[in-house]
Amino acid sequence: MAEQHKEESGVTVLDKISDKLHGRGGGSSSSSDSDDERSSATAAVKAKIYRIFGREKPVHSVLGGGKPADLFLWRNKRISGGVLAGATAFWLLFEVMDYHLLTLLCHCLILTLAILFLWSNATTFINKSPPNIPEVKIPDDLAVNVARSLRYEINRGFATLREIGQGHDLKKFLIVIAGLWILSVLGSCCNFLTLSYIVFMVLYTVPVLYEKHEDKVDAFGEKAMVELKRYYAIFDEKCLSKIPKGPLKDKKQH
Repeated sequence: MAEQHKEESGVTVLDKISDKLHGRGGGSSSSSDSDDERSSATAAVKAKIYRIFGREKPVHSVLGGGKPADLFLWRNKRISGGVLAGATAFWLLFEVMDYHLLTLLCHCLILTLAILFLWSNATTFINKSPPNIPEVKIPDDLAVNVARSLRYEINRGFATLREIGQGHDLKKFLIVIAGLWILSVLGSCCNFLTLSYIVFMVLYTVPVLYEKHEDKVDAFGEKAMVELKRYYAIFDEKCLSKIPKGPLKDKKQH
């Protein structure tokens, strides 16, 4: 009887273990299915979220990625803070203290050359090695790539201005005119250096703030875009549709 009771207890223990294993296996499969459904649902929700300017990539990728994007998004706070401090000191030096760029360059070169000259001659008296001055050269590849990039951007700007001048895109024409007018107003209020510093501060603060609060900003941008489209439709119906348009490209080709 004792042996039969042991066998029955062993069978029941094995049955319980197998039931638990099967239960866990079913739970894992169901949990994996639920995880897949949740991930697909979140992906669908994210795909439906409105992004400013139709953005589909993260802010880091939009800024070009790499070190420049890390700099603007404050990935390394020490480097970003150093660049911000340098730009602020540069603006204070030339704008507030009325220092001139040519004077600053000449003074820096005078000080640097004087230190190196005295140091090189003093090493013969103190029995030390002279300073190792590195040879600085601009690589050919770097100069060519910069020139090509600059040429491409200038040609694209000329092509855009030509397209606007031919009267093919009224919306782009109004946007460019409004942007130039705002730029002229800002130019009358401050000089080029202050305007450049303002643009730098905007580029240095807006992307990182947008990355932290992009959901709220995108929701507000969606509402603003709906209102702008509504007002533009009214303006187009009452005014722009009555203006005669220029010849189309297709008619010119035929």
